[in-house]
Amino acid sequence: MAKAKKDPNEMSFLDHLEELRWHLIRASVAILIAAVVVFFFKSFVFNTLIDGPRKVDFATYQFFCNLSQNLGLNDGLCVTEMPFKVQHTQMASPFSIHIWTSITLGFILAFPFVLFEIWRFIKPGLHDNERKYAGAFISIGSLLFFLGVLFGYYVIAPLSVNFLGGYSLGNDAVNNPTYSSYIAIIRSTILAGGIIFELPIIIYFLAKLGLVTPAFLRKYRKHAFVLVLIASAIITPPDIASQVIVSIPIVILYEISILVTKIVVRNQEKKALRNG
Repeated sequence: MAKAKKDPNEMSFLDHLEELRWHLIRASVAILIAAVVVFFFKSFVFNTLIDGPRKVDFATYQFFCNLSQNLGLNDGLCVTEMPFKVQHTQMASPFSIHIWTSITLGFILAFPFVLFEIWRFIKPGLHDNERKYAGAFISIGSLLFFLGVLFGYYVIAPLSVNFLGGYSLGNDAVNNPTYSSYIAIIRSTILAGGIIFELPIIIYFLAKLGLVTPAFLRKYRKHAFVLVLIASAIITPPDIASQVIVSIPIVILYEISILVTKIVVRNQEKKALRNG
């Protein structure tokens, strides 16, 4: 019996892995190039960007101070001094911090290209009418990610730094954290913000796979809000105002995700009716 000819458009599991490897390589090269560029702007990166949240004249602190004065609270929300100083405790620490900070910022700058490579990988599995949305996918995904990064940098990071830096156990211990621990807070908050803001994109693909429906998201809306409040309490100071500030964008993103699933399900139902 003659063997059936293999469809040239079909790929084996190993072929998919090979294809994925090249997409990852190209994305990594883009991140590396961006990291090299960032590496040579050391003064601006550290003196302005990274050290911003530990300076009393940071934009976020100024905003809350002005808000406090306008509300008649005098200087109740003003930050007049940072109750801690950072330090290096290892010889190679400054260079290591410089490298990893450059890679982190390189990833942020190269994120649109990373999304482009993700799109190229999933493109063969999409329908012809879905492939035309490449520009929208990359643009919206990048916009949400950058908004999340800005939210993490200007909201979560300063709130966390100000709270954790001034937290005391009530004894005579001096709070002099290492610079690497301070960098870790800045890095984790901005990356967490970027990833959280990708929620509508993630929900879109889960809805396409049939793993999430509008009814499911509505049913567990209250549970999701509780988790959001818990997460906000963990990453922000333990006061209601900070938790609300962090929670509001995440709640809005969740509601947008419900709308996204409704659109996906409606389009799938229309397509099923046409094909039926």
